[in-house]
Formats: sequence, C-alpha cells, structure tokens
Amino acid sequence: MLFVCTGNVCRSPVAELVTRRLLADKFGPEAAARFVVSSAGTNAVLGEPMDPLSRAELADAGLDGDEATDFRSRPVTAEAIEAADLILTADRNHRSTVVQLAPSALGKTFCLREFARLLSSLDLADLPDDPVARARASVVAARDGRGLVPSVPRGQEEVLDPRGRD
Repeated sequence: MLFVCTGNVCRSPVAELVTRRLLADKFGPEAAARFVVSSAGTNAVLGEPMDPLSRAELADAGLDGDEATDFRSRPVTAEAIEAADLILTADRNHRSTVVQLAPSALGKTFCLREFARLLSSLDLADLPDDPVARARASVVAARDGRGLVPSVPRGQEEVLDPRGRD
C-alpha cells in the first residue's frame, strides 16, 4: 500500500503511520507485518523530516515514536508504484501523476476518499477472510465499482494540504 501526496511530509506519512497502527490493532502484529505500507510525494525532496505539526497530530494519537521521529520523505517513483497493490493519493492531481509515471497502475490508484466511497457503496460480503487476500480483493472491487457509483465534485475527494496552515 502506497500513500502519495505532494511533499511526503504531512498527509502521506501520517496516513502511512496511522494505517500501520490500524492494521496492527485490527489484525495483530503478525498479520499486520504481512502488509507493506509506505508513502511518497509527487514533489518530495528526498530526506526531509515530517512536518512538526503533523508529528504533533500523531502525538495526540500516541504515534510520535521512532517511526515518526525517524521518518524521511521520498519522491514517488515508477518502481514504488509498480510494487504496490494499492496506491491511495491525497487528491486527483496526485492520482494523475501516479498514472502518468506508471500507466499500468490505473486500476489500483485511487484518491483516498474515492476508495473509501467506492468500498462503502459495494457489497463486500463475499471477500476472502484472510486480511491480505481481502485487501487485494477490495482493490479489485473498488476498481470494478468505478463508473457504477456516482462521482462527487472534485473538492469532496481531496485531503487538503495542511502545510502552512494551523
């Protein structure tokens, strides 16, 4: 699973760290370790630390440990895109950039809120029980649900960039 935003210092690293915690809480550490969760930025400068305000938000959730402290930004690459089973972006521009870098990723690249909207509108009862198999089947279900679920106005699927805001 690859999260993508602009600089990889606010939205996508927060999503990465929160997702790791959620997976561990839901499935336990052993099953959660079967998921590879990372993040990158479309305009990231390699090696930048996480934004201090984003780290502060993580601290409120108890996620301000070594992973947050040691986090360093990385630019999104075609290799990272191709290696991921699912790419979740902060907005449609990021989604477009991902697909331009790796056109074969179209079926597995979604805006984060788009993916949630698609899955919430689909019947997922027949998905496998195994967490990884279920996650992969969810990507296929979301991909196949595109066009069947009404779209929303552009701004409703974006996770706004908090950089420079309070």
